Amino acid sequence: MHDSKNVLIGGSFPILVQSMWKDSISFSSLNNRESNVFINRIETLKAMGCGLLRFAVPSLEDAEIVGELSGRVSMPLCADIHFDYKIALRCLDFPIAKLRINPGNIGKPENAAKVILKAAKKNIPIRIGVNSGSLPQKQRNILKESHSDSKRAEALVNAALDELELFKQLGYVNVIVSMKAARIADTIMANRLFRQYSDIPLHIGVTEAGPLIGGIVRNSAALAPLLAEGIGDTIRVSLSDSAENEIIAGKEICNAAAELAKLAGNKGMMDRLKQSGVRLISCPRCGRHGFDTIAFTDRWKSRFSLIKKDCSIAVMGCEVNGLQEAKEADLGITGSGNTIIIFKKGKIIKSFGFAENKEIDLIFEKELDTL
Repeated sequence: MHDSKNVLIGGSFPILVQSMWKDSISFSSLNNRESNVFINRIETLKAMGCGLLRFAVPSLEDAEIVGELSGRVSMPLCADIHFDYKIALRCLDFPIAKLRINPGNIGKPENAAKVILKAAKKNIPIRIGVNSGSLPQKQRNILKESHSDSKRAEALVNAALDELELFKQLGYVNVIVSMKAARIADTIMANRLFRQYSDIPLHIGVTEAGPLIGGIVRNSAALAPLLAEGIGDTIRVSLSDSAENEIIAGKEICNAAAELAKLAGNKGMMDRLKQSGVRLISCPRCGRHGFDTIAFTDRWKSRFSLIKKDCSIAVMGCEVNGLQEAKEADLGITGSGNTIIIFKKGKIIKSFGFAENKEIDLIFEKELDTL
């Protein structure tokens, strides 16, 4: 699948990590004194590894705002439309990268056809976003008779396949499918089942997954096995948390799935999944610690996420977990008694007594810049 900002999804292309803007938007967001902060945050998300950013577009006014924004940022934007096909038509007048519609609530087939035909004319991809909470009436009626995992998965797949028929009739193939559920089993089963019917690119994720820790666990349990099997072309880790943490979590899940794919001998999928940047090695901290790894990683995690070069960085708490267990790291920092040690590939390059956090950070930053 191709879009207007050269996002490539499916086939042998790398797995794309995406997120969604969490707040409401207004023209003042673009035109007041804070507009640079707003736009800079979007560009920072891209630098962190976000390949596509989705915006909810509940009104025609929002369509105008997202439309203007799409021309002012380098980030590819996706417009998310529910209920009113006219909003989708208006979004297609702008250089958006993708449109997302839900077959459960977009309206009559003839209205969906108008959106598809205009998208084809503009060469803008459409994501068919099926959601377990807003299935078409036909599938809801079927589920009234059974609520088993397999039936819920079948309902998601059938809703997607039904919607794809209209695309086929109209001859538009620039499409991607997502079938999102809150249950891990439903998510895995639906995507496995769909892949038996079609090789159309899949956007995978667990909807309503919850806050940071629980949400990451649920997404990891569902997405890593699918990705390692070769199912899924783009992901979003939905969290009741920041977009930044969604991107960090998404990249980590991809890298974990790459290790599973390697274990299974699937080098092609391993290569698609591998996310460039920092591999962070950090001990959990215990009573032996001579260095506060938790505070340090918290301060530095955003900076690490912006580094494009493949490297490993170790943040360790004491001599037990320091130079020996992290000796392969390209750069590391650890505590040892009353001393802070910075090392590269197991060799000490600097050691100094305890200092204020700012001094530690400045010393570490100088070494980081040499990588």
